[in-house]
Amino acid sequence: MDNKQSISNIERQNVLNNRFAVEAIQKALNIEALFFDGQYCFTKQMVANFYEVEERTIERYLETHEQELKHNGYFLCKGKSLKELKLQFAPVINVATKTTVIGLFNFRSFLNIGMLLSESEKAKQVRSLILDIVIATINEKSGGGTKYINRRDANYIPSAVAEINYRKSLTSAINQCVDGHHTMKYAQITDHIYKAVFKENAKEYRDILKLKDSDKPRETMYSEVLLMVAAFENGVGYEIRERFKANGGQLLSMQEVYDIIDRFAEHPFQQPHLNDTRTKMASRDLSFRDAYHGSIAEYLKAVTPEEYERFIGSEAIDFDSILEANQEVLKRLKQAEE
Repeated sequence: MDNKQSISNIERQNVLNNRFAVEAIQKALNIEALFFDGQYCFTKQMVANFYEVEERTIERYLETHEQELKHNGYFLCKGKSLKELKLQFAPVINVATKTTVIGLFNFRSFLNIGMLLSESEKAKQVRSLILDIVIATINEKSGGGTKYINRRDANYIPSAVAEINYRKSLTSAINQCVDGHHTMKYAQITDHIYKAVFKENAKEYRDILKLKDSDKPRETMYSEVLLMVAAFENGVGYEIRERFKANGGQLLSMQEVYDIIDRFAEHPFQQPHLNDTRTKMASRDLSFRDAYHGSIAEYLKAVTPEEYERFIGSEAIDFDSILEANQEVLKRLKQAEE
């Protein structure tokens, strides 16, 4: 599977995992379906009729994309369930008496095959509608923009506070123990840490997210990314001080600091954490922000239904309101960790 095809698979699954978008699409399409066993269902013939293709075309896609369609709700109705289906919808579905199994699409798998069908003009129209609704839904749920959608995660504030304090450990070590330009060395070391964590420097990250000069990159990072950066900053700060002592108080060169960061990135202990961080960053930014991180594209996965709940659903928080209501608490928390 090539990279382009892999991304298409992920983008399809992102739509289907977003229940808010799926519900809005279902309402917009307003198509007739069989309400059976607690969900709206469609026979192969109903799907073919809607997308204006032959039933054998639907069967061909079922053969080539069986696993994906089953994952998203296509199922075989047989036994007792089939008897109930026949009793309830016999005049509508026109199933032969001797039929022992019938394939049914729920609404998610109905959308899924619509995103796959390349020979259907109706499917193309549905895909256009899906794109519009997905963008509108995420913008609506995130309060009109996705630049700071990371802040809707309840874990963001404690992670941001912790990162600020761990950052001080690094900057203090750089100030006292590292040779180099008195201001530029901080940004250069930070860039190297970013490269180690998510394979982009600050400028590359800004460009991908289309940030303004006044925007602070860390204020757009997910809590897991912030904690990974904080771990590097705290550890690198410690190693800089240890190396400084071992050198008898001689300032470290920038290359020595880069070597410390590189060893951190290559340590087996860090690999699971780095992989998880890169996966979350690449995957969420593609889904929520339509931002593609080419340097970590190999880590892309579909955003889970739980993540949609976390950032645009019932678990999401109103960051600005919480910040306003807890200014003093956050101030004390930050001071307590200094």
